[in-house]
Amino acid sequence: MSISLSSDFARAVPEMAVSWEAARVPQPALLVLNEPLAKELGLDPAWLRSDGLPFLVGNEAPGVAQAYAGHQFGGYSPRLGDGRALLLGELTHADGHLRDLHLKGSGRTPFARGGDGLAAVGPMLREYVLSEAMHALGIPTTRSLAVVATGAVVHRETPLPGAVLARVASSHLRVGSFQYARNTGDPDLLRRLADHAIARHYPGSTYLELFEQVVAAQAALVAQWMLVGFIHGVMNTDNMTISGETIDYGPCAFMEAYDPATVYSSIDHRGRYAYGNQPIIAEWNLARLAEALLPLFADDEDRAVSLAVEALRTFEGQFERAWLDGLQAKLGGAGDVQLVKDLLALMHANHVDFTSFFHRLSAAARGDAEPARSLFLDLAGIDDWIGRWRALAPDADAMDRVNPVYVPRNHLVEEALAAGSAGDLGPLERLLEAVTAPYGERPGLEYFAAPAPQDFSATYQTFCGT
Repeated sequence: MSISLSSDFARAVPEMAVSWEAARVPQPALLVLNEPLAKELGLDPAWLRSDGLPFLVGNEAPGVAQAYAGHQFGGYSPRLGDGRALLLGELTHADGHLRDLHLKGSGRTPFARGGDGLAAVGPMLREYVLSEAMHALGIPTTRSLAVVATGAVVHRETPLPGAVLARVASSHLRVGSFQYARNTGDPDLLRRLADHAIARHYPGSTYLELFEQVVAAQAALVAQWMLVGFIHGVMNTDNMTISGETIDYGPCAFMEAYDPATVYSSIDHRGRYAYGNQPIIAEWNLARLAEALLPLFADDEDRAVSLAVEALRTFEGQFERAWLDGLQAKLGGAGDVQLVKDLLALMHANHVDFTSFFHRLSAAARGDAEPARSLFLDLAGIDDWIGRWRALAPDADAMDRVNPVYVPRNHLVEEALAAGSAGDLGPLERLLEAVTAPYGERPGLEYFAAPAPQDFSATYQTFCGT
């Protein structure tokens, strides 16, 4: 099969694209392939499973390592980039728009900063499961095309089997990409990068409108994360896309018991990226984007700052509207701001499982409050709340369409990854069956709807997977 990959990014900003070859993989072994996505990209799944395996690990043609900078946990790093990844190029999706084809775990690049450039099977399977679950939930995200075992041994705390993830995105342009361009002091590079982003994502926009569009996209995205209990875990500026897609599933997780302070990441010691902090951090990251784009907003710096501040101030209102509208949808269209606040306070005080409660609440709208009520210790409190809510005539069918039954619960993900790393992909396939069709109960999948055991949730941590 002949594959035609374009190189729009490398042509637009060659200063930010280092031509590089992936590490050779003599005997690639396919672990999981996203056949529907392959077809949307014009790729033959049968070919990818056989002669196309070298293509999936980057051994057919060189790619480029992308340069970017970033604030990592608040500290600025001027030169990050794809340390263990390559952009192979762009493919045309069935919708007519370009998609990046990008590898993770494909070996050291000039941006590796001492790392080995490799990835282990477990973290790559994690990104596959999480990104495809997010897509099924209707949340903008990078997609996973395939995970391929390399046969290499990756040395972390223990020796682990190596793998390469092939992922697809509208682009891999990040806030950190613009920080890098601005830091070079080359106004022409910054302008060309912005022109490329506009052409790719927001055709016809001015530079200020580009920023306004990214603000709107990120406000909507983070609200969607919050509405399903998703915690990204490492919201550095190099992990915030210009497209408004979720990117980089390292120490991410789905919240179990509702608590805004929930942190699962082993490296987030101060809770910077806790569940409840995500909107604040998104706005902070967008302020860094505004700083990078300032020279493009106006020749006069004071005028440029004024325009940036005005645009950034819209984030809070856009997020709040999306968040409250989404919560009201989860409540069947019934609920004012006070009712929502009272519910979240009750859930927090009673350590109520986030996903289970909203799924079970539709039964209460149909007359049976017990499934949702049984999650609370404060029965008088939840009884009073359900009474107030029912008086507003919630739409149970509408609730079923927006409240998932199946999300990638942390214990299920860990079970699947442990088995997959040991060569058993059965648990992964069953988990994917559940989370890629998350709405509506299905017989035989009860295990995938149940919360984690209490002792698991109390000690669970996630890791970056590098």
